[in-house]
Amino acid sequence: MTLALAVGLGLLIGLSLGALGGGGSILTVPALVYALGESAQSATTGSLVIVGITAAAATWATLGPVTCAAGPVLALASRASRPPSLAPP
Repeated sequence: MTLALAVGLGLLIGLSLGALGGGGSILTVPALVYALGESAQSATTGSLVIVGITAAAATWATLGPVTCAAGPVLALASRASRPPSLAPP
């Protein structure tokens, strides 16, 4: 029963977000907490995984293989441009 509920909620959330273009965690976290009884921490982590995999799959389906060489360049640029107050100790 829980698996059927999770699949049904996933389809509903996916269809509504596909139609509206909203952020996935807005609907996924409350669905996991209130409908499936997960803790808020577990639901947040699960939502991150669910939305990340879905975004990666949609990107792959839309654009095909993505060049991964840009990732390290963007990471280094964002690290270099952060304010000193956000620097790790």
